[in-house]
Amino acid sequence: MIKVAFCGDDTSALRELNKLTGKYSARNGRAIGTDIFHRSLDLLSAIEKGVHYDILFLDVTLTNENKIHIAKEIRQYDSVVKIIFLTSSTECAVQSYTFDAYFYQRDPIWTGNFFKLMDSAIAECQEEQNSSLILRGKSGITRIDLNRLRYCEVFRRTLLFHMADGNVWENAGSMDDLHKQLSQYDNFMRPHRSFLINMEYIQKISYKTVTMEDLTEIPIPHGKCSDIKNRYLEYMFRSERNGTAVCIP
Repeated sequence: MIKVAFCGDDTSALRELNKLTGKYSARNGRAIGTDIFHRSLDLLSAIEKGVHYDILFLDVTLTNENKIHIAKEIRQYDSVVKIIFLTSSTECAVQSYTFDAYFYQRDPIWTGNFFKLMDSAIAECQEEQNSSLILRGKSGITRIDLNRLRYCEVFRRTLLFHMADGNVWENAGSMDDLHKQLSQYDNFMRPHRSFLINMEYIQKISYKTVTMEDLTEIPIPHGKCSDIKNRYLEYMFRSERNGTAVCIP
């Protein structure tokens, strides 16, 4: 089921969006759950507690900019949710992309435009659901996009997920279990018992280390260099990325 949330001050507008979603659901034979929030802080509180939404509509105006900035807080818990800003202000529309908005929709919303927007957002949601991972840490529940995961390392009994944007997420668990969980994705490789890396972010492979794009050096165990190089070259061949500049001695 796709889960959608609406947040804004205009009760009638939120009801209309909810009504349009019901029509879309009936027309496409698709189950869609909806929640309505009249306060940004209530929405954030729900997300902090682990409630997950696939699509989020935020109604924003220049007189209530906190709804724009609440997107920054939401991104700390979910880097994948599709945030759609509803606004009549061009300035708000420009600001929305600062917080990785999926789209902004100008008021008023017409049925045809809404249906097209839902088609696009849901299609991406379904694709990304197959490449995301749910983490349960001290700060709550977080969903990360595996395509943005550079590498993961284990320290004692804690997994550290290093993301492409520089964020590091912590989650209790074992590297063995994570390796099994991600075995279906051919872009992940375990060159060392304490590391799992995304081969999309490899910059260089030498005899002793795998250097990632952020210059992190992953140690290669003695005698494993040839296997790691072959695994990487096979992946690159399958991905048809012959033009990628990677140094392999």
